[in-house]
Amino acid sequence: MMPSKWTPEQKLFPHQVGFTCPPFDYDAAPSDFLRMSPETVGVHGWMLHVPDYAHGLDQRKANFGMMEDFVHCMSRNGVDVCGQVGSNWVHASGLGVEGIRQHCADLSDKYETRFHMAGYAMVEALRAMNVEKVALNGAYHWPEWWQGTVGFLREAGFDVLWAGNFVDQGWFPDQESVNAKRWIFDGALFDKSFAYVAEHAPKADAYLINGMCNFRSGPNGLPQRPLHLARDTEAKLGKPVIGHDTALYWRIMKDLGIAPTTPQSMLLEGLHA
Repeated sequence: MMPSKWTPEQKLFPHQVGFTCPPFDYDAAPSDFLRMSPETVGVHGWMLHVPDYAHGLDQRKANFGMMEDFVHCMSRNGVDVCGQVGSNWVHASGLGVEGIRQHCADLSDKYETRFHMAGYAMVEALRAMNVEKVALNGAYHWPEWWQGTVGFLREAGFDVLWAGNFVDQGWFPDQESVNAKRWIFDGALFDKSFAYVAEHAPKADAYLINGMCNFRSGPNGLPQRPLHLARDTEAKLGKPVIGHDTALYWRIMKDLGIAPTTPQSMLLEGLHA
């Protein structure tokens, strides 16, 4: 049973957004989204609770039902749009591209609250930009992770010209060295890795980066997501650079009918139109 609707007078903010993220991942999405949004936006976070979680794709599939718990919880508290952080959940589910689209639509309808998943938001973003050929910077993702993303993108109709992670690109000797970084890397690696990807896929219409990795590119080495770095890299490569973070934020803002208040990459800047 749906709760009675919150009236505008009862809501803390005209636009209320909820984010969820995997266990053991303190997530920058609520902070990043809020900092680039109009003052009419409020954000709330909800971390999934899986005590034995170890980043396994099988665990994502086993706990996929928690997405509904999240949307239900947020809908009861006056949230307008819900965003699921973590790109692997779409392909780990085994539902396929159409199955994920339908799942998001069903939860949105059931709880009268829009729900978006980062992995499918990427598909929607690429379609909106009329992109056909892509190359994937697999970043820190383990082989089965980024390969799952490639499969999902190909199923969605995109031509993946090249894909590989930081090990494939030669920046780390093995996956264990990458994992030890806990998803936070040297600030210069963002540009270096994209230069490598662009060199190996010069005919791509857009360059993508997997997941929600961070780079120590901010003040005093503050970790920053692709959101903060894509604009400058686009200027160097002359093509869109899209992360799963920017795709998710774009999809949420599109629903809310708002645009960033700070300069952003091509995808997010398109919201001003």
